Amino acid sequence: MIGGYGDVGSHTVLALRRAGHRVRVGGRSASAAADFHARRLPGDERVELRVVDVRDGDSVTAFADGLSALVNCAGPSHLTGPIAADTALRAGVDYVDAAGDDALHTLLDDDRYRHSGRTAVLSAGLRPGLTGLFPRAVARWARAAGMRRLETVTVRTRVLDRFTTTSALEYLHGASAPGPGALAAWRAGAPRPRALTRHRVTGLPFFEGTHTVLPQLSAEDARTARALGVRDGDWLTLVRGEQVLAAFDRVHVLPPDEAAETLCRAAALDLAGRPPAVTLAVVLKAGATTRTAVLHGTGNAQLSGAVAAHTALSVLRGQVPPGRHFAADVLDEEAILAALTDGPAPCARVELLPEGADPFAPDAVAEVGAL
Repeated sequence: MIGGYGDVGSHTVLALRRAGHRVRVGGRSASAAADFHARRLPGDERVELRVVDVRDGDSVTAFADGLSALVNCAGPSHLTGPIAADTALRAGVDYVDAAGDDALHTLLDDDRYRHSGRTAVLSAGLRPGLTGLFPRAVARWARAAGMRRLETVTVRTRVLDRFTTTSALEYLHGASAPGPGALAAWRAGAPRPRALTRHRVTGLPFFEGTHTVLPQLSAEDARTARALGVRDGDWLTLVRGEQVLAAFDRVHVLPPDEAAETLCRAAALDLAGRPPAVTLAVVLKAGATTRTAVLHGTGNAQLSGAVAAHTALSVLRGQVPPGRHFAADVLDEEAILAALTDGPAPCARVELLPEGADPFAPDAVAEVGAL
């Protein structure tokens, strides 16, 4: 695993070791890898440490030798993913990327993977990844309970956590990617730019306090809407804390390194005194029928690491066909939620509300003005 001692990678390594797999942990810092091993897996001889530079194809080739699957948790993925994925394919090794977006997906030749019998799975983290899987799981439960022909979906996401430099650079790259983007929504079966407005809410169920609601339709969200077959869909990011909100409004005019530093500092200020937490709330409607489910997670790193580990295990077990895929398109939704909520180190819990319950209905939410 490249980046196996980082925030996300360390949780991925721990999950793979709990599943009984040998893990090769690599990165550019031998001392950081050794420190992680000593602190988190002391005396574990089934963890091998190697120095690897993910931007050097020869270095990655040497690291990948003898592996069954190469997991990339180093970032930002738009810089590390192309070399890591191509090197893994040439080495005859399956590939999993905890990040990886549409640009990387486009770069990978699906025919090469299929003809070689190899697999690449991208977007195997929290966002993108779990944010595409959880709505699919809720839809599966709703259909099993008799809901037919889903019409609308609303997804509310809040990540209260710090930014690392890598995650900040990932966010900045994603925010600048082509697509419907900010204020867009899914309408009449297609993306509609600027369909929504930014606003503030207070007293929202499951989201205590006052939040700024930032509507945004990502490429993953559009794929999710198509997969669900809904007519309309809203994807809403809730931000609690003025520092991150202010940073979001100005980072687009800053150089990348300065912008990333600004996001890291703002997130640390907003998180001060609070534990990290992730909340995903999904509301599905079909006619007069409503199903609502809420996922509560312990933090970005834990959830992303758990998703990446489960993805790697699914690939190793032959549960993902050859080719290049997004995680949300090929993983079993219920199996991954079981991996997050059960076992020796659960990092999430899920509430499935009674049929018909919509705690976010307009008459249940007090809005505080539009921005």
